[in-house]
Amino acid sequence: MKVISAEFVKSAVRPFDYPDDSVPEVAFVGRSNVGKSSLINTLVNRKKLAKTSNTPGRTQLINFFMINDNISFVDLPGYGYARVPSSVKKGWGKMVEDYLEGRKNLRLVVMILDIRRDPSEEDTQLIQWLRMNTIAMVFVLTKVDKYSRSRMNVSRRMIGEQLGVLSDELIPFSAKTRYGRDDLWRVIEDACSPVS
Repeated sequence: MKVISAEFVKSAVRPFDYPDDSVPEVAFVGRSNVGKSSLINTLVNRKKLAKTSNTPGRTQLINFFMINDNISFVDLPGYGYARVPSSVKKGWGKMVEDYLEGRKNLRLVVMILDIRRDPSEEDTQLIQWLRMNTIAMVFVLTKVDKYSRSRMNVSRRMIGEQLGVLSDELIPFSAKTRYGRDDLWRVIEDACSPVS
């Protein structure tokens, strides 16, 4: 995918604040500090479109971006950060659930996992919820540049077993080397292409 334009549209909390739903949307979800913003920036060839931070829990709103005027990327708040008060966690959960349940133009959820970590309870709960609500998703394993090829393949297989999917269904990705960028774009373009 050749990215000609990528721009921040707005941040929102409630459905009535969302931008209009005239283009296909792709949502990005994952634990805090999993590399979500870096992944989005790598996909669109921009350094600072989505704000990155070393502090987990930085994204606290739903952030909408317009790509090439025909696809919307949606950066959802990360979950699982221990230092966030439980009342805030609850609010985030409701905000994310409202978005995922009610957004008619949502075509794909990119479920992001760190290849160096086992899927958390929150990861598996969200995956089950997405499956139960028949929301299309793709799994992406970030930070693969930290591992050798053989170690990456072992981790990929183990995470696949834990999630009940084939390792081939997990896209290895590195924001640093751009490994996996084209593979992920193919899945996104497929999901966003008009239904014939």
